[in-house]
Amino acid sequence: MAVAQQTPINFAVMYATHDAFRRDLQRLAAAVAAGRATAPEVRDGWENFKHQLHVHHTVEDSDLWPRVAAAVTDRPDDQKLLDEMEAEHARLDPALAAVDDGLARNAPDLPARVADLTTLLGDHMRHEESAALPLIQDVCTTKDWDAFRGAMARKQGPKGAAVYFPWITDGQNATERKAFLDTMPGPVKVLNKLFWESSYRKRRMWGI
Repeated sequence: MAVAQQTPINFAVMYATHDAFRRDLQRLAAAVAAGRATAPEVRDGWENFKHQLHVHHTVEDSDLWPRVAAAVTDRPDDQKLLDEMEAEHARLDPALAAVDDGLARNAPDLPARVADLTTLLGDHMRHEESAALPLIQDVCTTKDWDAFRGAMARKQGPKGAAVYFPWITDGQNATERKAFLDTMPGPVKVLNKLFWESSYRKRRMWGI
């Protein structure tokens, strides 16, 4: 039975994270096309992309999907959707490994490997946004969502947060930036503005 949901869940963080993944894959494809796959800044951007994706999906698997699964034990169609989310996560692993290998060897088919990963991850995120987020809204409470976000924050830790926040805001327009940062506590916004963004920019990930 669905949980009565009086207050809409604010999915701004989820959408912003997905958009950051899309942006990084565009930057990776552009770097590869320009013959810069071996540049240290490109490798740094790729390593950060992998780390952020690992954190994101690990906490979804450990903390978010179990909450949803507990609420849909009598809803086979929704259980099937959760199985699809799990299968899509698993299919990403070999695609990530293929890009890793292609970068290490500067393989001739690296553009195709990047394109395959982009398609897989893009399809997964669209599926999650169109089907899984409405299900979460239906069966989870804002307290459940806050608990998931808390688990994500613990997984990142202070050091991870110092990269995650400026990574998200990198390239955002004013509207997107406000929507994301408005979900954050005041101290986080101050730290991001005064310290984290400048440190992040100095790394020049992707050579940007």
